[in-house]
Amino acid sequence: MYRRLTSSLLGRRVHHPQFTPVCLRLGSGGCSRWEEEKKEDGVKWTQLEHRGPYFVPLYEPLPEDVQFYYDGKPLKLSLATEEIATFYAKMLDHEYTTKETFQNNFFNDWRKEMTLAEQKIIKDLDKCDFSEIHKYFVDKSEARKALPKEEKQKLKEEADKIQEEYGYCILDGHREKIGNFKTEPPGLFRGRGDHPKMGMLKKRIMPEDVVINCSKDSKIPEPPEGHKWKEVRFDNTVTWLASWTENIQHTLKYIMLNPSSKLKGEKDWQKYEVARRLKDVVQNIRAQYQIDWKSKEMKKRQRAVALYFIDKLALRAGNEKEEGETADTVGCCSLRVEHIRLHPELDGQENVVEFDFLGKDSIRYYNKVSVEKPVFKNLKLFMKNKNPADDLFDRLNTTILNRHLQSLMDGLTAKVFRTYNASITLQEQLKALTNSEDNVAAKLLAYNRANRAVAVLCNHQRSTPKTHEKSMQILQTKIDAKKQQVEEAQEELKKAEDEFKDTKDAKAEVNVEKKKKKLKRLEEQLSKLNVQATDKEENKQIALGTSKLNYLDPRISIAWCKKFGVPIEKIYNKTQREKFAWAIDMANEDFEF
Repeated sequence: MYRRLTSSLLGRRVHHPQFTPVCLRLGSGGCSRWEEEKKEDGVKWTQLEHRGPYFVPLYEPLPEDVQFYYDGKPLKLSLATEEIATFYAKMLDHEYTTKETFQNNFFNDWRKEMTLAEQKIIKDLDKCDFSEIHKYFVDKSEARKALPKEEKQKLKEEADKIQEEYGYCILDGHREKIGNFKTEPPGLFRGRGDHPKMGMLKKRIMPEDVVINCSKDSKIPEPPEGHKWKEVRFDNTVTWLASWTENIQHTLKYIMLNPSSKLKGEKDWQKYEVARRLKDVVQNIRAQYQIDWKSKEMKKRQRAVALYFIDKLALRAGNEKEEGETADTVGCCSLRVEHIRLHPELDGQENVVEFDFLGKDSIRYYNKVSVEKPVFKNLKLFMKNKNPADDLFDRLNTTILNRHLQSLMDGLTAKVFRTYNASITLQEQLKALTNSEDNVAAKLLAYNRANRAVAVLCNHQRSTPKTHEKSMQILQTKIDAKKQQVEEAQEELKKAEDEFKDTKDAKAEVNVEKKKKKLKRLEEQLSKLNVQATDKEENKQIALGTSKLNYLDPRISIAWCKKFGVPIEKIYNKTQREKFAWAIDMANEDFEF
């Protein structure tokens, strides 16, 4: 079965004549994807045809001379056991493999896949030696990097061939790019933060796990030889092309259209338009929840305080936990008494709430915030006669909250508040921080600082990259060298000026101008390097990407670029520019969120 699946996956090359471009880009002439007739509510497409997912090739055994050792002795492993051993071996130089939870989960799952004979021998992870396997993959990686240009080109052509065959679909006559057309490879689950399931085995996805979605009149994708799909659906109310359930969190995974596709672009556009509508009613909503802080109904009071936190602190509502997830993660509505501490006075501020809990993806949320006096009083009341493990908002859940939000504005959810506050914050910060007289590097620093303010608001943290210190040292070496060049250029200019004073010679005057230009160029380069160092240091524990791609209306950034003469490619890379093609087309420099 291993070989049949591999050859059938890599070998099926059926080309359909209709897989040709119809209208690739907005504004590419002829037809605009954004101006087509809208479909009835709920219907996303009338025609959808694709090839199905591209399955990751099956495992290739290690060479005979690469050994696994147990208790100092070489041990030949069965194919399945060996494959899982390689997952761990590849991660030996990663921090994950030093964590006890990761080690325990890996070893438990690994033993389940072993033969009975292997289980009798391999009983202690500390006696396992993966170093030879690890070295093999490191060497393999280095060899791949060192391949001649021609070999790299061959590999690229093979990848392009697969992309061309599996990476596109036909959606209502348009040839659209698919986002993630490959199934996820098997491996060890990492998770974010201190996830309790880290190290568990992510199993290989097989055709029998996959549900295909396409239109009835299209050619249904053929499964690899000897296999069949779990199910074929014809559901035009959803935008996914294939789905399966992964084995760790038991969540559904989807093959979706690329963010640059028409459907994705429309969805993005609508998301930010809903957030913009909130701008018109947000003051009324705030006024109402402030009135509700004093309501006679406890349910209303709790809802009003929770909404205040969601609005002011961009807290998630608290329904992000997936089915089957055991991580103790919470959001606003699921906060427990133990997650907050009240300080009548702290660090010179009054009515301070100290938050400490694990949020989405097990990322710690820690914050000390001075709140309105009625909010502080209400929190004391909500905590009264409760144990640490009791719910803070015991009369509230996300369903109740979102039902209330819907009554305030059509389409309003807790997430819309997050998008609204993130976008408004970016716009206000850009106005405050941008100096039109600055050079592009300084303007980009202002942009990143504005984006950082949003990332801090949304608690988008990351660990300091392992390479941070080294890259800062390299940058500092460049700065020191550039300073030296500036000093030398200053001396050269002074000599040239002195020479001109003495001779009043035209040639000497030209030389002075030359030296001035050189000094100016070097000073600009030094300034750029200093800005880069500041940016890198300030950014080491903040993840800017999440907010930039998911919470910030791209039209704000594009308008800013156009207004201040910053090239859009300095903010968005090629893939991101494709994702936000709709915004680039719509936004002029006067756009206001």
